[in-house]
Amino acid sequence: MIEVQDLQKFFGPKAAVGGVTFSVKKGEVLGFLGPNGAGKSTTMRMITGFIPPSAGSVKIGGHDIVADPLPAKRLVGYLPENAPSYADMTVEGFLSFAAELRGLTGAARKDAVERAVATCFLEGVRRQSVETLSKGFRHRTCLAQSIIHDPEVLILDEPTDGLDPNQKHEVRGLIKRMGETKAIIFSTHILEEVEAACSRAIVIDRGRIVANGTPAELKAQSEQAGVVPLRLADGAARAAAAALRARAGVGEVTVLEDSPPALRVAPKAGWTGDELAAALGELALSERWKIRELRVEEGRLDEVFRRITRPDRDPAEDQGDVPSRARTKN
Repeated sequence: MIEVQDLQKFFGPKAAVGGVTFSVKKGEVLGFLGPNGAGKSTTMRMITGFIPPSAGSVKIGGHDIVADPLPAKRLVGYLPENAPSYADMTVEGFLSFAAELRGLTGAARKDAVERAVATCFLEGVRRQSVETLSKGFRHRTCLAQSIIHDPEVLILDEPTDGLDPNQKHEVRGLIKRMGETKAIIFSTHILEEVEAACSRAIVIDRGRIVANGTPAELKAQSEQAGVVPLRLADGAARAAAAALRARAGVGEVTVLEDSPPALRVAPKAGWTGDELAAALGELALSERWKIRELRVEEGRLDEVFRRITRPDRDPAEDQGDVPSRARTKN
């Protein structure tokens, strides 16, 4: 539904977006991540046709957003940054106006407003003017206008901005449900939203894609991924560490506490965390160790994000797609 090819945007000599390529299928929710100034909002504005690209192309449902804008934009619902609206309109009036702009009239317009109000939990404020709303309800009103025409494509820039924890939970659930039948891109600074709502995520830094994969694939790039924390009930950590190092599949062993023993065990190249945990469980049984804790670390998105967007990072390191770190034993 969305095809972005070598998209570029220059503001004078500055390259805000420097050659971005990706696609989004129907039934996919793509999280768009990056530090401030990375080019997220600029990319989303080009995808929606709000600003023209300096080079490259965007197709929505097969229609070029520059050469064939009207059929492309009919397919798109857009929640821009800062959620603009008309302050003197009521919520219901604003949504009715947005529906009319989308070509809906009569019963179809009324039904669209009712559906948007229900979907975005606006029933209690539908007759209030927008200027009297809290920031969270104002943002939800603008989210409602983006779905008023039941679009096949949704472009959402910070859709949970200004919402309280309960509202964020509702909106994340809403995005995930809508993502079953639509193609959705949403930008966020909140990494937990990626795990909660996204089937895939892209990390952009300095105008270029530096990672592209599922949340699980991104977490697998963490230095913590596959590490096994091991806590024992009794005994000496140094002796346990020596026994661990002699075990197949064990890489680095770090002693965290001596008594009772607490250790951090990394898998050897070619071993997964699950395989390592099974081997450590067998060793504990044979050594008659009493285990207090034995688990496999999944990895942390925040650690991966910080590493691949660090200010001193060489842009030549950009990898694009994230390779799977699934290992095979030799």
